[in-house]
Amino acid sequence: MEAEQARKRKRRNPTRDGELRHALDMCARERDLAGAVLLNDSASADGAHLGPYHYNALLHICTSSLSDPKTGAAAVEFGLKVFDRMVEDGILTEAAVTSAARLAAASGDGDRAFELVRSMDRHGVSPRLRSYGPALSAFCSNSEAEKAYEVEAHMASKGVVPEEPEIAALLRVSADVGNGEKVYEYLVNRSNVDEEGFCVSCKERLVCVDIDQTETERFAEAVASLATERKAGSNFRVFQEWLDSHADYEAVVDGANIGYYQQNFAEGGFSLSQLDIVVKELRQRSKNKWPLVVLHNKNVKALMGKSPSNKILLEEWQREGALYASPKGSNDDWFWLYAAVKLKCLLVTNDEMRDHIFDLLGRNFFLKWKERHQVRYTFVKGILKLQMPPQYSLVIQESERGSWHFPLEEDCKDERSRSWLCITRKAPLEGNIKIERNTGSEQNMAKMAKAETGNCS
Repeated sequence: MEAEQARKRKRRNPTRDGELRHALDMCARERDLAGAVLLNDSASADGAHLGPYHYNALLHICTSSLSDPKTGAAAVEFGLKVFDRMVEDGILTEAAVTSAARLAAASGDGDRAFELVRSMDRHGVSPRLRSYGPALSAFCSNSEAEKAYEVEAHMASKGVVPEEPEIAALLRVSADVGNGEKVYEYLVNRSNVDEEGFCVSCKERLVCVDIDQTETERFAEAVASLATERKAGSNFRVFQEWLDSHADYEAVVDGANIGYYQQNFAEGGFSLSQLDIVVKELRQRSKNKWPLVVLHNKNVKALMGKSPSNKILLEEWQREGALYASPKGSNDDWFWLYAAVKLKCLLVTNDEMRDHIFDLLGRNFFLKWKERHQVRYTFVKGILKLQMPPQYSLVIQESERGSWHFPLEEDCKDERSRSWLCITRKAPLEGNIKIERNTGSEQNMAKMAKAETGNCS
C-alpha cells in the first residue's frame, strides 16, 4: 500500500531528470533546436548532471536540424560543444562520435570528422560503418581523393567493409580525379571459377546455358544432312537406323583420337590399351553402363589381326553394343558427332573440331554445344584424367546479385585455371538488392572488360 502511494506521488511530482528527459524528447519530436539550447543552459545553471541519455538526445536534435538552413550553422556550433563536454565527462559512445562527425562534415570540415573517428581508439570505442560516412562523403564531395582513400584504408584496418553507397562515392571521386586504376580496383578483379561454378572473388555462381530440345534436334538433322552429302550416303543412313535401336548411351568415344594419343614416336601406333582404360573409366562413372566407341572399320580389322587379346576385347565390345565400326569410304568424325548430338550425351575426344566441315554447322551454335558436351582427357604416365565439361557456360553473364563475369581468351587445358574478369561491388550487401541498370549497361560493362583485358595482356 505504501509503495503504491509512493509511485503515485512520484507521478504527481516528477524528478528534475524525468522532466528534462521529457522536455528533450518533445524538442526532438519538434526538431526544436532553440528549445534544446534553452534546456541545456537551464540545466547547467541549476548544476544538473547530464548523463548519456541527455547528451545523445541533444546531439540527435542537432543533427536533425542540419537540413534547415536557418538552424544548420547553430546546430553545428552547439552540437560540437555538447560533444566536447561529453569527452570531458568521459561519456563517449559510437553514436555520439558519429553524430559529432556528421556535424563536422556538415560544416565542410572533413578532416575533423575523420579525426573524430580515429580518436575512438583512445576512448575504447569501436567504429562502425556509419562512423566513417561523414568524413568519406565530405572528402569525396570535395574531390579530395587521397583523403578518401585514407578513410578507406582505416576502415580496412578496423575490419569495416564498405557497402554500396561507400563504393559508389569512392568510384565517383576516382573518376573525378582520373584515377582509372582505382576504378578497376573497386570494380574489376581477375578471378577463377571453381569446379562447382562459383567465382572465387564474389562467391556468385555462374549459370549454365545449354541448347534446348528444338535446337538439339535441328543440330542433329544438320549433322546428318552434311554427313550424307559428304560421301557417307547410305552408310550413314544405316548408322542412323542402328543408333535408333541402340540409344541407351551416356557417352560417345572418338576411338581413333584416343588410340593415337601421344603415339607419335618410332614404335608408336594405335594404343588399344589407352582406349580400354577410357572405356573402363566411363563404365565406372556410369554404374557399369557401356559407352559407344566409334572406330573406323580399317582400325578394327587391323587391331583384331594384331593379337588374340585385341580380338577378344573388341569382340566383347561388339557383343555389348559398345563398338560401331564406321565403313570404308566414310569419315568416322560424322558418326561420333551425330551420335553424341542425337543422344544428348557426352563426347570423349580431344579433337578441337576446327576443320572446315564443322564450320558448316555454324560456329557460335557449335561452340555452345561443344562447351556443354565435350570431355577432354590426358594420360600422364599411363594414368587417365578426364576433364568433364564445366558446370557453367563460358559466356559473358550477369549473376542474380548484379556481378558481371567475362571469360578471358586464354588457351587453358584445365578450366579451373582459366582467368575471368569479375566486375562487382567490392563486397556483397546483406539482404535483397535491387540493381538499377541504365540502358546499354551490358555494352558498357563489356567495354570496361575489354579495356581491362588490354591492360592485363
